[in-house]
Amino acid sequence: MTSAGLNLIGQALSIYDSQLRLVVSNRRFQDMFDLPDELVRPGALFADTIRYLASQGEYGTDIDVEDAVNQRVQQALTFEPHYLERVRANGCVISVEGAPLPKGGWVSVYTDITSTKKAEALLRARSEVLSGQLLVRAEELAAANRKLAATNTALEEAKRQLIEIEARTRMTTEMMPAHIAHLDADGRYDHSNRRLSSVMPGRPSEILGMHISEALGASAFARVEPHLQKAYGGETSVFEFTEDQDSRRIRVSFSPDEEGGVYVMSVDITEETQARVALQQTRRRAMAAQMTSGLAHDFSNLLTIILGMQSRLEKMDLPSEAHELVAATQKTARRGGQLLNRIADMTGNRTFQPKATDMRSLLEDLRVLASPSLPRGVGLSMVNTLPDEALLLDPGMVQDALLNLVLNARDACGGFGQVTISAHKIGDIWIEISVSDTGPGFSKEALEKALNPFFTTKGSKGSGLGLPMVYDTVKLAGGDLSLRNTPSGAMVSMRLPYRPAPPIQDGLVLLVEDNDDLRGQFRDMLVELGFSVIEATSVDEALALTADIQDIALVLSDIRLEGQGTGLELLAQLKPGLPCILMTSLPFSDPLHQQALTLAPVLSKPFTRAQLSALIRTEAPS
Repeated sequence: MTSAGLNLIGQALSIYDSQLRLVVSNRRFQDMFDLPDELVRPGALFADTIRYLASQGEYGTDIDVEDAVNQRVQQALTFEPHYLERVRANGCVISVEGAPLPKGGWVSVYTDITSTKKAEALLRARSEVLSGQLLVRAEELAAANRKLAATNTALEEAKRQLIEIEARTRMTTEMMPAHIAHLDADGRYDHSNRRLSSVMPGRPSEILGMHISEALGASAFARVEPHLQKAYGGETSVFEFTEDQDSRRIRVSFSPDEEGGVYVMSVDITEETQARVALQQTRRRAMAAQMTSGLAHDFSNLLTIILGMQSRLEKMDLPSEAHELVAATQKTARRGGQLLNRIADMTGNRTFQPKATDMRSLLEDLRVLASPSLPRGVGLSMVNTLPDEALLLDPGMVQDALLNLVLNARDACGGFGQVTISAHKIGDIWIEISVSDTGPGFSKEALEKALNPFFTTKGSKGSGLGLPMVYDTVKLAGGDLSLRNTPSGAMVSMRLPYRPAPPIQDGLVLLVEDNDDLRGQFRDMLVELGFSVIEATSVDEALALTADIQDIALVLSDIRLEGQGTGLELLAQLKPGLPCILMTSLPFSDPLHQQALTLAPVLSKPFTRAQLSALIRTEAPS
């Protein structure tokens, strides 16, 4: 609609941005200066347009083209209002009026005033002879001036609306939690909402005029280039990749336009991916439990019958060789029972229950637990560079997983070697804990199948369930597990989401719960933990309290609340930096529960005072 309106104006119009790139022009602009199509497309350089006009003799024949280009580019960069009239090479006379825009760039209007100049010359030359014609011409000129004034008014209104639309659009895109941009046909940014650095930390925000390979860096560009080429070929492409610096998961959409460029939208989906991985693992475990529960029940009954029959045989007067067979059968049946218990642990109702965890203490406790099980010739060392802060983890599950890995590493070393546990932070997204050994490393088959249940390289001594249980633990937390060989042996790395615990010591807590009985129960817990409490039952009531009271140190809110709003909506409207803990009785598979896990710590109802205390880093009174 804007383009159609501008094309109705009798004057030529062009708008260039602060980088001297064309934003918009009307058809009259191209016709007046006989410009080729590439110079009237958005993103065309002002310098290229001046160079073309100068080469066509627009500014005279005895000039240096590059000097003319440099002179006009420098004048343009000052963004000062101006009005001038000049005679073109074809004899036409035009007026040029320029006005700067608030954020850089300018609007220029070009008017053909040849007929007006001819009228002025006619008046001067034949004022006495053609007085009658002069009056007619004067009337025509007055009418033309009125039309020109009306056109100028329309042009000013169009310019005002363009500025308003551009400002509103830029504000909207800059508020979105995504990087939105446009690439020209050469792969250079001619529009950006300056959010690239928020999606990919370490990359620049001011990228106008920059090639995409320079803006993203060589590694990230190598991952997106095949999809970008598809977009330049006319095919929309949506894909995900993991960037190198913080291992963030990025979703990118490339959409071709009709002018040979590409629209770009990039979103950081790291937290979404972590929640998705945890949900997928829960669903897999539920399916595995459903498949194995019936088989396990029948198998358990069979083992019970076998053990009973062997007990009766044991009491009979049998040869010594028969007693040895009976004992071996009983031992094997009991081992089958132990396997059933471990399968139940893997497929049962285990949930990841995060609480504030001191990783230094956890790793030191692990050293105490693991050291007695290591032979004299196997050493255990730790390298911990994690920040000295409490993290939201399930310490029991994490410690069990690490102990399992240490014992596997011990078996790989045999009687002599070294086991090393290293822990470090990856950006603000992950913590990685690795267990490495100086054994022979993983075989090719082990690297492919080690995470499969019942696969073992230990023969009858192994159950094949150790690494699958570690994998299950990591996936329930929303992380990942990787296996690889190093120059000195094997390494297994657990990557878990990095989530610092809320730094709450004491103060005022806003409790948001619409059930009267539960609200009273939670209030008593908080008071026993040394907090003062104010209460609300809805999102509106809670927001009113946060606006009036400045000393609130923590918000403890249910997800389902009185009225239309939810605890998630409350969290989105709280002032930045205010710690919040959500609580719910919704099942783990519920979409609201899953979304909440990506935003804040979540307590599943019912919970104890000790669980609440652990999550807010406050020791419960004895």
